[in-house]
Order: sequence, then structure tokens, then C-alpha cells
Amino acid sequence: MDSLTSNRLAVLGSPIKHSRSPLVHRAAYRQLGLDWSYDAVEVKSGSLAMFLSKMGPEWRGLSLTMPLKHEVLPFIDDSDRVAQLTGSVNTVLLRRVNGRGTLTGYNTDVAGLVRALAEGGVTQANHVTLLGAGATAASALMAAAELGTESVSVLVRDQEKAQPLVELGRLLGVVVDLQDLSGATRVDSDVVISALPGGTVLPVPLPLELRERAVLFDVAYSPWPSAVASSWQAAGGTVLNGLGMLLHQALIQVRVFVTADPFEPLPDESAVLAAMRGALTRDPVER
Repeated sequence: MDSLTSNRLAVLGSPIKHSRSPLVHRAAYRQLGLDWSYDAVEVKSGSLAMFLSKMGPEWRGLSLTMPLKHEVLPFIDDSDRVAQLTGSVNTVLLRRVNGRGTLTGYNTDVAGLVRALAEGGVTQANHVTLLGAGATAASALMAAAELGTESVSVLVRDQEKAQPLVELGRLLGVVVDLQDLSGATRVDSDVVISALPGGTVLPVPLPLELRERAVLFDVAYSPWPSAVASSWQAAGGTVLNGLGMLLHQALIQVRVFVTADPFEPLPDESAVLAAMRGALTRDPVER
């Protein structure tokens, strides 16, 4: 991979107009002195194969958001352990191996969520409630396991769709209890992680006691506040929005794109993170 010619990056997904990924990535590459481009490209479900087929040697990597984190899997040549366990890829690095272009997939969402929770003061949890079973839910479950939780309640509309989370829980040593999204849930959770789209309105509000005592981490950040976050704020509870996760998972993505290693720190990484955070501060969450 030639850093002089392979300098094109983008985030793909649909909808993508709201994405703040270009802000944080561009800030990182400016700080690193790299003349790389990073754009947001609308790629709808079913259109990823066509997009990939048209990519030239100038492409270095991709960030993926809904609905592509699962759809990319058939095109991946190799992936890291987190991507394999969660079945979710949000980062793709383009390489040339023996003269052939290959795609290596990574999942940086788990590390991003764990780091964002730590910034919010959450470093451990006995019980976690997870809302939703989409592409980000598996990453949220793995993040819960890293917090040391032994049991997770997953609230979903379709329990059959959520069965892979039960299997993932077994691999991680976490008991996963599936519940209907409109039903009651435990009120002793330390953390509630919402992996629902920002505009989702719950059929029944979560118990007041839960909203008062548990920290809500909502992976959404646009529109903000989400319906779930608004209900938490109305109860006087603590709410963390998804910009923290966006920031920290993007930092790991930058590591991948620059060093080809998610565990290899960037040169003067604290300054890079500060630049990325500053880009988000200058473009605040919608109020």
C-alpha cells in the first residue's frame, strides 16, 4: 500500500448526509500532515458490490455504517477477531497481496464504545440492558462483556432476529435474556445501551426507576436528543450520546488506515485525538 498514491477514504452508508465522520477523519489527517481525502458517500442496501467493483488503486480504506456492516462480509478476504465474533465490519483496509487487491475488515465499534463509556465514568457494570438487535447491537454486547457484566437483557421487537446475540453471549460468557421491546425490564441495570435508530419511539416507556438510576448510552447522535434520550432526560437520568463512540472508534480507524494495525498508536496520538474532538466541538449535536 503506497501512502503517496493510496490516499482516498470515505464513509459509506444510507442515510449518510448526517455523518460527522468526515469532520473527525479530516481533522486527524491534517494533524498528521497527510494529504488524504475523506468523504461521505451514499451507498444503499444492495449497492455495495457495484461500488466496490469500481474502486481504483487510489482507494486506501472505507468506514461503513448502516446498512452495510453486515452486507460487506461476503467481500472481505480477512478480518480481525472482533469483526469475526460480532459479524460486523465497520472498517475496511485495502491492501495489495501478491499483486492482488484484498479487503481486510475490522470492527472498531467495540473499542470506541468502551472508551466512550469510560470517558462518561462507566468502567464496569453488573447488568446491562441493550435496546435493539441491529448491526451495532453485537458490538454493544461485546462492549458490555468488557465491562465485566455477566448478564444482559436485550429488548427487541423480533426475538428470532436477536438469536445470534444469544449465541454471541455464550461465546463471551454473558447470559443474554431476550425480552419484548414493549414489555417490562429489570430496573437494576447499571447501564442501558440503545442501539436503535435515533428516531425510534419505544412502544412503552422504560420504567421510571431505571431511567432515574441507570446511565443511558445512546449510539445515536442525529437527530438529537433521540426519543429514548428525551425520556431519560425527563426523568433526570444521565445520558451519553453517540458522539463519544464516533470519536473513539474513528481514532482506531485512523490507526488502521495509517499503520494497518488497530493497536499501534499514532504519532503524538493525544494531539490527533484533541484535533478530532475539536472538530466535533465546532460542529455540535443538533439541539
